[in-house]
Amino acid sequence: MRTLRLYKIGKTLLEHGLDELIPAKWLPWYARIFRLSAFWIKNKYPDKTRGERLRLALQSLGPIFIKFGQMLSTRRDLLPADIADELTFLQDKVAPFDGELAKKIIQKALAVDELSDLFDDFNLVPLASASIAQVHTATLKSDQQQVIVKVIRPDIKHTIEADIDLMRTLAVLVKKWLPDGKRLRPVEVVNEYERTIIDELDLLTEAGNGIQLRRNFEKSEALYIPHIYQELCSKNVLVMERIYGIPVANVDELNAQNTNMKLLAERGVEVFFTQVFRDSFFHADMHPGNIFVSREHPQNPKYIGIDFGIVGTLNSEDKRYLAENFVAFFNRDYLKVATLHVDSGWVPADTNVTEFEAAVRSVCDPIFQKPLAEISFGIVLLQLFNTARRFNMTVQPQLVLLQKTLLYVEGLGRQLYPQLDLWKTAKPFLENWMKEQIGVKAMLKKMADNLPYWSEKLPDAPDLFFDTLKQLKQFPEQQRQLQQQQIEQQQQLARNKHATQVGSTLVIVACLLPLYQAPHWISGIVAGLGIYCWWHAWRKNQ
Repeated sequence: MRTLRLYKIGKTLLEHGLDELIPAKWLPWYARIFRLSAFWIKNKYPDKTRGERLRLALQSLGPIFIKFGQMLSTRRDLLPADIADELTFLQDKVAPFDGELAKKIIQKALAVDELSDLFDDFNLVPLASASIAQVHTATLKSDQQQVIVKVIRPDIKHTIEADIDLMRTLAVLVKKWLPDGKRLRPVEVVNEYERTIIDELDLLTEAGNGIQLRRNFEKSEALYIPHIYQELCSKNVLVMERIYGIPVANVDELNAQNTNMKLLAERGVEVFFTQVFRDSFFHADMHPGNIFVSREHPQNPKYIGIDFGIVGTLNSEDKRYLAENFVAFFNRDYLKVATLHVDSGWVPADTNVTEFEAAVRSVCDPIFQKPLAEISFGIVLLQLFNTARRFNMTVQPQLVLLQKTLLYVEGLGRQLYPQLDLWKTAKPFLENWMKEQIGVKAMLKKMADNLPYWSEKLPDAPDLFFDTLKQLKQFPEQQRQLQQQQIEQQQQLARNKHATQVGSTLVIVACLLPLYQAPHWISGIVAGLGIYCWWHAWRKNQ
């Protein structure tokens, strides 16, 4: 199965002529031999542009490859414009499946004979179609609220599981054969990716994620999360309030309504850091197809987020280390950055901190005091990756989603307002967050949070205090008894050892006595005494 899937991937890439995008001098010898040996596979799309061929290839290979293309579409600093433009179609314009089939899936999932029992004006033509699901518009019969109905593609799970299985096989090979294999922890990264994408197939999980995000940003001026009708959701169907925002990638339309682009870009950074550090719960699939801008109040713009299948979480320790790293980074305190990496275990404890500091400084210092238009985070991350490899930094699988989301946010900021000063925008937020986590205010907050617990336990405090004093009083006698038991055990072990030695000696003597013409009955008695000594020692050890 894996071999067949690998063959299909290679065949698809060749049929779309993607090998022609790579200069021959860059191909290793074994790649050139493979291409020559597959002479029967021809480019079926010679009339299409390179961007179209890449998009069609990723689309035909399935959801995992489509998601890779979605992420690439936001990296206009890394891709030629024609390829980036074409890949944007992967965000919500993937080929749909039949609307009648979607209708049957919805009827079965919501246990109704006819959709007209729940919806008016259900549109069989999908509004948008993505890698894992497509959405149809409808009107709720109960209150005439306009909604979208999201339906998982049929049989998509099998394709995803096959690709994950292939990725895991390749990850094992990378771990075993590449010099950086163990440090990169490819198997753990694949396992983390599998968990997130399998969660995306369960729309009940997505509904729960959306409800939590809506609760987190209920009174926010920066982000709006549509209402989800949880009672109309199932594992493969989700019903949500329909929104009418402007796609965030449609910069021309945003400018046409005189949107405050600077504030919009700053609020994108604010939303990201709020989700990560305040809530520890962040939307991890923030490609442009999932982000809209409200048409209301263009001078006070608000984001609208959809598609909550992939979310990320951080534990308190990772969150604390990340925040401290960001603050130190913004303050150009590279010694603190290096020390934090050692303290957190992300680099080995024997790392030369001074050398690591100098390496990080050489990468990061040149990008300060520059707007996004003059910075390529892709190149910066590549340089940091090479630095990490030099110092044996271990990849943290739990941070992979965060890194991907940060790339999305930076890509959006670059499109909306290239002059955005990312450092100036993010630094005050992180400094305020750190102040809330440290100091008297943070201590009082923790005490207030724990007050219900301590108020419940306080009535038991006198009894616990009395029991502790009673145990302390008995402690010396308990220690004396324990020491006496240890002494007796040691003495018993010594006696057992002695008995074993005597038994061994007697058995050896019993074996030697016949050589000196001794009667057999004497040898038997001596051997019996030896065996008895062994048995006695064994019984005492039980």
